[in-house]
Amino acid sequence: MASVRSVPLGGPDGQGGPHVFVDDLARPVLTSADRHHLEKVVRMRAGDPLTASDGRGGWRPCRFGDPLEVSGEVQVAGRRSPEITIAFTPVKGDRPEWVVQKLTELGVDTIVVLRTERSVVRWDDERAVRQLERFRRIAHEAAMQCRRCHLPEVEGVLGVAEVAGWPGVARADMGGRPAALGRPVVLIGPEGGWTDAECELVPDAIGLGDYVLRAETAALAAATVLTAQRGGSTLNRDV
Repeated sequence: MASVRSVPLGGPDGQGGPHVFVDDLARPVLTSADRHHLEKVVRMRAGDPLTASDGRGGWRPCRFGDPLEVSGEVQVAGRRSPEITIAFTPVKGDRPEWVVQKLTELGVDTIVVLRTERSVVRWDDERAVRQLERFRRIAHEAAMQCRRCHLPEVEGVLGVAEVAGWPGVARADMGGRPAALGRPVVLIGPEGGWTDAECELVPDAIGLGDYVLRAETAALAAATVLTAQRGGSTLNRDV
């Protein structure tokens, strides 16, 4: 059995080649889509180095081939505490996909697709399932690009009432208190703003600056502030 070593922060630094996700680090197997990407887009050849992760913190150096060849011990990447959740209300166009990508790159632990009373974008159940599957693929690809070893959870579509009772929840709103790690779950409302009923459900509010932000900008601003504050906090290596 391979030894396991804990290392700081997110794991590989990018010097060991591309980063991929596999189900089992003892016997790493690429998906057909990832193998095609590495062969046809990245132009990898047999023996080229890469890193593989299980998406739960574990990772190890490998060499490209069919199958992959393990070339180093399993390591466990540390994880910052507390976990950060950003729940955002989708807008029209491809902005929601961009939000999921950037939240993943910033290190957000859970991404929630939020349904609000003034949501412009409304999906039926079938469309919601397809969108969530797409968001998870985007998060997967973004995590590969930025060398994350913990894949973010992507949940939804949830109403405000369903998340209002989560510990540390606050909504982003003008005039709110400064964002802080004591409120690591941030709800981003629609372009039309929160209703009175939603404000009553989530009375705690955080501010994100002096100006009115687009919904997608607010999601990234909240994530940036919180992940920056978390940068010096204690690592959690329980995976």
